[in-house]
Amino acid sequence: MTIKRIHSGGPFEAKIGYCRAVVAGGFVHVAGTVGQGDTVQAQCQSALDVIASALKEAGSDFSHAVRVTYMLPDPADFEACWPILSATFGDNPPAATMISCALIDPKYKIEIEVTALLAS
Repeated sequence: MTIKRIHSGGPFEAKIGYCRAVVAGGFVHVAGTVGQGDTVQAQCQSALDVIASALKEAGSDFSHAVRVTYMLPDPADFEACWPILSATFGDNPPAATMISCALIDPKYKIEIEVTALLAS
């Protein structure tokens, strides 16, 4: 099986030892991704933009997503992201899980992880 590793150049990739995404076995596994911005909505959209770029480089997109995990320190923030997430996944919603947990830095309000099929 061929494995392709996709790096975004983010500062934590080299420090921690991971890459943004791995393509293997017909799937694209995108690492937990945080975004930039002052609000949960801005961070959500920013994270999705980074994920979209990784999916595109891998040969996929959000319409091929099969699994998404949302991690938020404050579960009350999740509802503010729903319109963004609905617009992103549209008619092709993946299986989803929301977890309330601490993130690597208190400034982060959401982290998103996606698994998608490779586009045929």
